[in-house]
Order: sequence, then structure tokens, then C-alpha cells
Amino acid sequence: MTARLPLEARPAVLDLIGNTPLLPVQRLDTGPCQLFLKLESQNPGGSIKDRIGLAMIETAERAGLLKPGGTVVEATAGNTGLGLALVARAKGYQVALVVPDKMSAEKVLQLRALGAQVHLTRSDVGKGHPDYYQDAAARLVREIPGAWYADQFNNPANPLAHETTTAPEIWQQMGHDVDAIVCGVGSGGTLTGLGRFFQRVRPGIDMVLADPVGSILKDYVDTGRHGDAGSWAVEGIGEDFVPPIADLSAVRKAYSISDADSFATARELYRAEGILAGSSTGTLLAAALRYCREQSAPKRVVTFVCDTGTRYLSKVYNDHWMFDQGLLTRPRLNDLRDLISRPAASGSVVSVTPQDTLQTAFARMRQADVSQLPVLANGRLVGLLDESDLLARLHADASSFAAPVARAMSEDVVTLAPTAPLAELHEQLRRGLVAVIADDAGFHGLVTRFDLINHLRKEITR
Repeated sequence: MTARLPLEARPAVLDLIGNTPLLPVQRLDTGPCQLFLKLESQNPGGSIKDRIGLAMIETAERAGLLKPGGTVVEATAGNTGLGLALVARAKGYQVALVVPDKMSAEKVLQLRALGAQVHLTRSDVGKGHPDYYQDAAARLVREIPGAWYADQFNNPANPLAHETTTAPEIWQQMGHDVDAIVCGVGSGGTLTGLGRFFQRVRPGIDMVLADPVGSILKDYVDTGRHGDAGSWAVEGIGEDFVPPIADLSAVRKAYSISDADSFATARELYRAEGILAGSSTGTLLAAALRYCREQSAPKRVVTFVCDTGTRYLSKVYNDHWMFDQGLLTRPRLNDLRDLISRPAASGSVVSVTPQDTLQTAFARMRQADVSQLPVLANGRLVGLLDESDLLARLHADASSFAAPVARAMSEDVVTLAPTAPLAELHEQLRRGLVAVIADDAGFHGLVTRFDLINHLRKEITR
């Protein structure tokens, strides 16, 4: 076992925070403008929030608010938590984070890998509700001895980090020639810090807000008031209230960007420029592109790659999840094939052959998080294997993992033609069976109860 080194020294990884690259956009239509991306994904924790994680913790240390053996507590949509956890764990502190349940699985796994305690709470309630993530975090602070609440929404070290590091870096990298900066607002620290700096060195610069549809901030910028918030799938930006540290007075233009546009733009950035980014980057880039294309004269514009897209592989870059959320569409066929989330025609169906082993079938079920698999031979349906078939075979003989699927699958499979009425599908699912959609043209896919529920949900909101 390797002996631990003293924790008094400042960990070297913290020196990698900041001084991130700035790249020009080359292959997207930016109208008459030049658009530059500040790659905050290159911070060691993978996001722009590493900057405020370091600043808030070291400010609290200097003020004596965070003492050795203490616990850092925060309410976060993920990236601030990761930045705080990176810095806090490197310095030897405990970390307890409250995160909304819409946060990607990758972020939760990374937080736990860093040793943070993760408390999931509801994302469908607003400020003032006991399950709202900020209210839950404040409650934790009262319960944990030696806890310090980072409180990014009220902490002045948050905008100061951007005023003293992010903004001067952009100013230097742009050769003191920048006309507009496009930001989102989560806590408001980035926009506020940048606004303060550039109002001094470049008065008249356009500060542009990129806001998810459903957030109230664009309305507040445009009218000075706002209605009720909606919901949005983008993580990390957009709010149902105006954060106390958010100074929106410098914003000259605001854009509302839909989830569909945000996710599609993030995916396009990866295809066109080779930059793998998260959903909030999609929002910022979509707004920046709109701003650039609206200009009649050339401008030099900067926006951010807020975090790495590796945190969203199960969401933004997962066609199956995108389709389930209605963020990715397929041509409508106006029959039961529209309900299939993993169509055979697209190559996305998870299946086995009769010759595959039960071990292979089990591994595919677990990897795809499904409970049944179609058994295909030369593209034709020959059987169905579900968890009960697998369990019955293994209960009789635990060594049967090496047996072929053909020995455990059900061959008497009831199928529905794509043209079957919805009522017939509902009856099939009501009996506890998965619906197998097939006809003379071959196997089309499976429809589960979840698929039907999701289809009905999307029809209501269409």
C-alpha cells in the first residue's frame, strides 16, 4: 500500500485551472463575423466551474470559514460540484453536494469517483420548496458539523474569479480586439465578472445572453419582469429566478434557445469542428450563431465551450435518449413503427442470434438496460428471450450461461403488423407482454409499455 503524502502542499493539478485555449470557428456559418470558442472544457475538472471552485474555496480558507477537516457543501447542476470536489478533495476536505435529478449519470458517477456525497433532489420544484436543490443544500449545512456552504449564487468570489482570470485571458488572446461575448447564466458569475472587466477595458461591448426556452432570464432582460418558469433539459444554465450575483445590466441582446436547437447545435459542433461539448455549449453556440448571422458588419465574437461532452454521452450523443425525449425525430410512418424506440431499420435494435450464448444475451441486456431481446437469424425473427426465460434456464442449471440462446428462447412469439390498431397494441401490453412488430417485410422492432407511454406524452406536447 502506497503511503499518503502530506496534504499541506497545494496540489499541482490546481495549477492547470485557467489559461484555456481560444479557437476560431472554421466550418460553421458565422455570417460576416468571426466567432471564437474559449475551451473551458480543457480545465482539469472539465468545465469553466473549476475556476470558481478554486476561487471560492481559497477565499473561504483565507477568511477562516473553511477549516481543516471541514466539509464543502453546495447546490449544483453538476459542474460547480465537480469543480468544488476536485479542489476540495485535493486539499483534503469532505464534499456534500445536492444536485437536481435531471443531471446526467456521467456527472453523478464522476462526483462519486471524487469521493463526494451526492444527494439527488427534485428538478420539478421551484425555489422555496423544501426539495428545491438550494433549500436542501442550506439544510445540509445546518446538519453537518464544520460545514461551509459555497453558495455560488451569492458568493462574490464567483464573479471575481471571472473578472480576474477568464476576462483578462480573453482580452489578451483576442489581441484587445473583441466586439461581443455570448454567455449563459446559471449562477450569473461568468456574465457578471466578464461584464465588469469589459466595461472598463472595452466600453460598448455587446454582452449577449443565451437562455434556454423555459428560463425566465430573457424575459427579465427584455422587459424588466418575468412570468412563471417552464422546464428545460439543458443542464447548468437557465433559471426560475434572477440570481443575486447576476448583474444583467450590461446585456445588450438576449436569445431564447430551445432544447432541440441546443442539443442539435452541440452535435453539429462535434461533427463540424471536432469539439465534444455539453448541452449548455449548444445553447451558447446557437445564440452566438444567430447573433453573428444578424450582423451587417464584421464583428469579433467570443463564446464558450462550457464543459466537456463526455459528461453527456448518455444524453446529447445518445440517439435512443434523444428520440425518447422528442429531441430527435424520424420520418413519421403513421403506424406502430413510429412507437419503436430502437428500430431494426436504423441498425439500433439490440438483438442476439440463436447461436449466441446466454452469457452474451445477459451482457447485452445489461448494457442496453432492456429486459428482452429479439432473436434474429439472417434478419428474420425466430424467437424472443426475456429475463424470465433466462432466469428459468439458469435456475435449473447455473452453468447454462454457456448454453446457446436457442435452448432458452420463446419460439411462439405473438407479433403485430405495423398497421394494427393502437387498441390491439394496448391489449398486448396490458397482458404484460412486449409487443413485437413484424410482417412479411421482416422484423421492425419491439414496443414496450414505456414506449407507448412516451409516445402518448409526445403526442400531447406535439
